[in-house]
Formats: sequence, C-alpha cells, structure tokens
Amino acid sequence: MQTSSILRTEQVNQSRTVEQLVIGQATSDGAGVKLNRVLTQSLQRRLDPYLMLDAFGSDKPDDYIAGFPDHPHRGFETITYMIAGRMLHRDSAGHEGLLENGGVQWMTAGRGVIHSEIPQQQEGVMEGFQLWLNLPGKDKMNAPWYRDFAAADLPRFVTEAGVAVTVIAGASHGIAGAVTRDTTAPLYLDLHFPANARFTQSLPAGHNAFVYVYRGEVSIDGGAVPAQRMAILANDAHADGVVIESSSDARMLLIAGQPLNEPIAQYGPFVMNTEQEIYQALNDFRDGRLV
Repeated sequence: MQTSSILRTEQVNQSRTVEQLVIGQATSDGAGVKLNRVLTQSLQRRLDPYLMLDAFGSDKPDDYIAGFPDHPHRGFETITYMIAGRMLHRDSAGHEGLLENGGVQWMTAGRGVIHSEIPQQQEGVMEGFQLWLNLPGKDKMNAPWYRDFAAADLPRFVTEAGVAVTVIAGASHGIAGAVTRDTTAPLYLDLHFPANARFTQSLPAGHNAFVYVYRGEVSIDGGAVPAQRMAILANDAHADGVVIESSSDARMLLIAGQPLNEPIAQYGPFVMNTEQEIYQALNDFRDGRLV
C-alpha cells in the first residue's frame, strides 16, 4: 500500500453538486443472477463514455450461483470489481482467471469475445460491480485484451483524513491507477470513509462523473447521498472537482471519464456506432465470425 506521505494534494476550489439521485432497477442477467442495474441505457448519453453499471450482492447462493454462462461482447470494455466472493472468468481468446475478494478484471472486447463468469463458491456472500466503458469508433474492432488484477496489485493509499482509496483507473492524489486510457480517460476509485472524513478529487470540467454509495451515506456540497444510490454530478464549468464528506463510516465508488460524443447503437451485448454495425455483429456471431 502506498502511504499518504507521498501524496499530492488534490486542490478543489469549487465542488460539483448533485444533479440527480438514481435508485437503479432490480433485474436479473446471465442465468438468473439478481442485480441492481444502476446505470441504465437511458443514462448512456448523460454519462458518456459509460454504458452500464451493475451492482450485485447476495448471501443467498440461488441468487448468483448459476452465474453468467458463455455470452458475446463487441465494441466496449467491461470492468468487473469483486468485493466479496470468487468468480471464474473464461473467454474465447484463451484467457482465464479467478477473480477473488478485492480483485479487478479489465476486459476489452474489441471486435469480439465469447465470455463466461461463473461463481466458484456454493455458500457465502457474492458481491461486486460490473462497469461497461465504451470504446471510440476507431477502436471498436481492435483485438480483444484482458488483464486480471489481484487485490494486492491495485494501487492504494490512505489520506491524512483516513480515507482509504483504491485507484482502479486514472490517477488520484498523484497515485496512478492500474489502468489508463487516453481517449476516454477513465477515473475509477473505491473510497472507504471513516466517520467525519473529507475527500477531494479534481475533475476536468468536460468530464462526466458520478458516485455510487454502497455502504453508509456521504454528503456532496450539502446534498446527502444514501446507500444504494447513484449521484450524477452536475457539469459545472466553474467546478474543478468534487468534495465528499462523511459523518459515519461509508464506502462508495467515484467514476468519471471523457465523453466520446459519438452515436451509440446498442443491441444487448453489442455496442457500436450504427445500426448497420449492429447487424454485422449479429451476423458475425450467428456465422461464427465474431471471434
């Protein structure tokens, strides 16, 4: 773990405010895995370059044990972050890995992969998140790419206020994350707050940003964000970041990125720029040419 003595303070003169609180939609995916779809298709333009955020968590094996059998992807990236339980990943490019507590799997589907995610436990808690990050049109047909990060491999630090930060993507307080992307410039932080703590993060004015609180409650510019809520942060040209405060223990994700401002055409697990590209993806999958 990297220590606060080497940190560069994130100066924020004016914090973004909460534009909207989102509850999410209870649904199921894969072979009946129960989850909360926090970032839905209706918010894709507003939160460009992000396409989806699912939060899943249960101590009932019937809610998750069947997992996500083989399914295709094309045109975007998936980031799976496990905070409890184990998930075995396999794909058609020959990649395989066991994602355990605190680990991240970052997969670039590119022109196409067939992928499966199967829980490797019969009892206990299975909890985590899957985030979909769009690819620019010029990269959608690139070769697939994959990387597993164990919890110990992820950059971490603790601020002077005691906030424990895991930097999955981007950079925070001078600490570079596990993954960077030039075009979408994703920032993905997991923040663990003790009581009465404050955290600042600078954000480029043009980047879309949101938080998801999964334990406790935080406050952003005086607006309360309770557990199991996503807060979309307002795009204010005068705000240079976000200031987050907690009165009690809390845990949350802070996610931001540079919008692509490109057309979005989605059909299930295929995300392209045009309907014709979607038809091509469907034909390629049907005819065995996706991978």
